Amino acid sequence: MKALIFDSGALINLSMNGLLDLLEKLKKDFDGKFLITEEVKYEVVDRPIGIYRFELGAIRVQNLIDSKVLELPFSIGISNELIKKKTEELMETANHSVQVNSRWVDIVSKGEMSCLALSKELSEKKIENIIAIDERTTRVLSESPESMERMMSEKIHRKVHVDEQKLKAFSKFRFIRSSEIVYSAYKKGLTDVKGKKALEALLYATRFKGAAISFEEIDILKKL
Repeated sequence: MKALIFDSGALINLSMNGLLDLLEKLKKDFDGKFLITEEVKYEVVDRPIGIYRFELGAIRVQNLIDSKVLELPFSIGISNELIKKKTEELMETANHSVQVNSRWVDIVSKGEMSCLALSKELSEKKIENIIAIDERTTRVLSESPESMERMMSEKIHRKVHVDEQKLKAFSKFRFIRSSEIVYSAYKKGLTDVKGKKALEALLYATRFKGAAISFEEIDILKKL
């Protein structure tokens, strides 16, 4: 079995672009599970369903849960208590790795870290997995920790100190963005958008709704 874990940002991106239906189509061709954690469910369903502006998106995600397109960890025997415990451990490490004027800076959210916690547990069970996450910071933690100091300095316009030793805890995670999910769906002929600029339009739509993908990366995907 394999698994694709969704962070809230990737789901919100797809929802805002009217592309959540792609998940049901992709799931039919995926030999594994589409998973979300309880923390992500809270961010995309439980909290926004009480806000008129976000209610429709929350209902759409809940429908995917009801139809088992998206499933929670307990569906494969992983308890929420275990994910919570590992989430707190990862948050403690990440949010005590960057300092400004000798004060720690919170750089990650509970939803993102819960995805990493689930990924870690799946890997320990020898289940191949990848995390769909659009936010840049969490990916940099794992993929390019040496860039964290420069990125955070540019982000908050102050000199920061990064404890790179602590960042080693994030070295073995794998990620994709909503952009790659949409790209895959397009290549499989699952998107309703047609025309010469369809792929370009889809990729830029994900960028402008929060996916940390550069113009250069979009150009590369268009040529593949």
